[in-house]
Amino acid sequence: MEDISRIHQPNGIKVFIQRDYTLGTPVKFQTKFPVELEGKIDPAVFQETVNTINTMYFEAESLGGRTYCESCFACLTAYLSYLCMDTHYEKVCLKKIGRYIEDQNTNIYVPRGLMVVDPAERGLRTLEICILQDSSGGIGVGGR
Repeated sequence: MEDISRIHQPNGIKVFIQRDYTLGTPVKFQTKFPVELEGKIDPAVFQETVNTINTMYFEAESLGGRTYCESCFACLTAYLSYLCMDTHYEKVCLKKIGRYIEDQNTNIYVPRGLMVVDPAERGLRTLEICILQDSSGGIGVGGR
């Protein structure tokens, strides 16, 4: 089976969900349903996906004992420890969100002719949703 996270659609339509800075700089994306996705996916499903991603980033950015110890250890080793191990943020947040987005693409988005791009691939600046094109040049893959 083809790895859907690597589907490349240079001519596809892209919808960008911008960051929400109303509560400061933590990673949080707007939940307003884009008009470009009307008729392609249920707004409640879209909002659930964005809210879950926002919750995962909130959990990853929360401070705890592990984060403090990891930071102290990094400082003591002149940050060379980061060459040998993944940080809590990388392990918990980025990989978990990547798996979640891949699962959502497989089960919900790609069958509807859409694909969510991991925000980490865009520097956490935006959440991108591609409207996929089939081989005949038409919009959509699943015919829904």
